[in-house]
Amino acid sequence: MSQHTQLSEPDPEFSAQLSRLLQTSSADLDIQAVREFFSQDVRRRNEANFGHRLPPENAYRARDYRAAVQGGEIAVRSYTPVVEGDEATFPLFYWIHGGGKQRNVGWQIGNLETDDDFLRILCAQFRIVIVNVNYRLVPEHKWPTNLNDAYAGLLWARFYASRLAASLSKGFIVGGMSSGANMAAVIAHRARDDPVLSSSPLTGQMLGIPLVVHPDAYPEKFRDKLLSLEENKDAPILSKQGLWKWYRDYCINPTEPEISPLLYASHKGLPPTYIQVCGGDPLRDEGILYEQVLRKDGVRTKIDM
Repeated sequence: MSQHTQLSEPDPEFSAQLSRLLQTSSADLDIQAVREFFSQDVRRRNEANFGHRLPPENAYRARDYRAAVQGGEIAVRSYTPVVEGDEATFPLFYWIHGGGKQRNVGWQIGNLETDDDFLRILCAQFRIVIVNVNYRLVPEHKWPTNLNDAYAGLLWARFYASRLAASLSKGFIVGGMSSGANMAAVIAHRARDDPVLSSSPLTGQMLGIPLVVHPDAYPEKFRDKLLSLEENKDAPILSKQGLWKWYRDYCINPTEPEISPLLYASHKGLPPTYIQVCGGDPLRDEGILYEQVLRKDGVRTKIDM
């Protein structure tokens, strides 16, 4: 039994909403149909969750761009606060969307619209520039295409920071949710070791419900800390079976640190890290463990459960 087993008990408020969250299913659709289903689902949920909180359009500026990547281009969207009568600059937050956790298709769905309303709110409320990246998806594009796209987008954001009214000296943060958090964790390591970013290093990373170690790559010394995959194997949002499907579709080497960032030889020198985990999530214990490992390597951390 995990020391965090009690976190698997659902909050009554969440339990009351669960049937509504799960009232639609895309399990029997092909990937293109799943993406269309997901896009419609996202629009409906975003309107319900964020529509009443959206800032006025004159509080920020949203623009779409194209960024060069190996073998083509990808879309990126920037959000910049608008401050009257002031040539202000703002911190930069680089965001990587998740891949459809509630549909058991990680890295396979999502686009610039997935978190669009949420990012508009963050931009205006906290006065930060945000760059939202539309990386190419699995299975059409095999790993590490998505990861390389996301990193190329980060370099694009760094190069065009002044054009976006961002000042990297005020903050340069990478973040993501779920499979996007997996890529954000890897990108933080890449950025730490990239001479191109030596003059403008990342100042933070935000990892929401991250995947940080493949189940086939659990280090022996940590196995007694990684029990949530089995404890929460029948979780309604992402099950153990669904997680295995993610990794199977991803077609990767479990022990590769750019798949399982927990396995990097060292995490020293990473920027301050904020991690979110959910109690009933099969990924819970790896997120908790990752925070502990980073902290042991001298990284400033904060975790919310």
